[in-house]
Amino acid sequence: MSADNQQERLSWYVAGYVDGEGSFHVAIQKSSNVRLGYQVIPEFHVSQNRERASVLREIQQLLGCGHIKDNHRTSPTDNSQVLVVRDRNDLLTKVIPFFQRYPLLSPKQTDFIKFAEIVTAMQSNHHLNAVGLKRIIVKAFSMNGGGRYRKLDRNKIIANLESSETIRQASVK
Repeated sequence: MSADNQQERLSWYVAGYVDGEGSFHVAIQKSSNVRLGYQVIPEFHVSQNRERASVLREIQQLLGCGHIKDNHRTSPTDNSQVLVVRDRNDLLTKVIPFFQRYPLLSPKQTDFIKFAEIVTAMQSNHHLNAVGLKRIIVKAFSMNGGGRYRKLDRNKIIANLESSETIRQASVK
């Protein structure tokens, strides 16, 4: 088998693996360090039990980015590890193009498309104005089961953005 064919097979394997064990997530965090009060953090994750974590290193090497860490998301006794990519440039130049070339087959593909749209909008600084940030928040909350595990409430965030934008516009006039 040629090296190109092996690489192609590995890429499709990784896409399938991520379809089952990965996620494209956009965190929204309240932050006093940003002008609009909310920070947008796009993340790509893929997890595996520590005994089989070698697959995470393969994915990390294939994509050329990310870091592997212990995954204590579910409980302190969780022995899984997770590959995380947060760097926006890596998301734009490595992760997104990979999954555009090797699309997921499950409904998770819809989350990936929204994720790619959000990261691209952020590259154009849409998250730095209230209208763009509201669009990103609505899209982010429509991902991963409608945001049912989120700690912040979408409607409260949007109401805060609208009231702060109204106050800002009134002070300019």
